[in-house]
This record gives sequence, structure tokens and C-alpha cells, in this order.
Amino acid sequence: MGRSQLDSLDSKILSMLANNARKPFLEIARECNVSGAAIHQRIQKLTAIGVVQGSEMLIDPAAVGYETCAYIGFFLKDPSQFNNVVEELKKIPEVVECHFTTGQYDMFIKIYARNNDHLLQIIHNKLQHLGLARTESLISFKEVFKRQIPIDAIEK
Repeated sequence: MGRSQLDSLDSKILSMLANNARKPFLEIARECNVSGAAIHQRIQKLTAIGVVQGSEMLIDPAAVGYETCAYIGFFLKDPSQFNNVVEELKKIPEVVECHFTTGQYDMFIKIYARNNDHLLQIIHNKLQHLGLARTESLISFKEVFKRQIPIDAIEK
């Protein structure tokens, strides 16, 4: 979807939802000076065209026992096996993101583990058999910030 298909009301709605996905439609409507039905229709439209892809609850991984966050770059033995590797990665619940990238890695994943020993077990028992030539791991000490894309900049 091109940027030109979003108007200022769409941008304002997206900005509010990006800050708080649980914000009531009626509150959004009041702030936008339109009816609740109009907001509901706009959000349905934004969902139908793929701009809004759902909403989610954010869970603090450390609060539920996943204290190690790592990023792992994969070098595949056979890069044509990318799709097969992706399907196998989907079966590993600790893998929360997977990216097809440019640069030195064939793919890049984000993974959460209970601790470093658990991470090592995942690498040895769940990742090594996927046809990897080798991996490079980076452990994140702390997520400093995370945010949505800058919706306010859409119109500029």
C-alpha cells in the first residue's frame, strides 16, 4: 500500500493505536472529532488493506523466566534451503523473529532463552541440525528501547 492512500485521519488513528493498541475507539473518535462508527470503519479499512496487522500484548520476557535475548546470524550450507529452514524455525518457540537479510548472513533470528545454558542447548539441539554451515551469536544485555515506526512522519 502506498503512502498516498493514507489521509490525515488515518495517520492520527495509527499514531494513537501505535501508542496504545487498547485505546477505546470512542476515545479515539473524540480526539479526532468524528463518530465512533467512523473510527471503527477506518480501522476495519486499515486492517483490510494490510496497514494494521493486529494488536498484541507485550510480555516482559525476563518476568516470565526468559532472561537471555540473543541475535543469531546463520550461514546456510545450502542457501536454497532457506524456506525449509524457516519452516523448522517456526517449530522452535524460543525463536521470536526471523529475517532474510543482505550482508554476510543468509538469515538472522532473534531468540529468547531462560539463561545462557538454555541458549546453548537450543543452539546444539534445535538449530545445528537445520543445515547451518555456522552461526554467529550476539547476546543482548538489555533492550534500551523499542518503538513503533514514526507514524507522524507519514504525511511529511
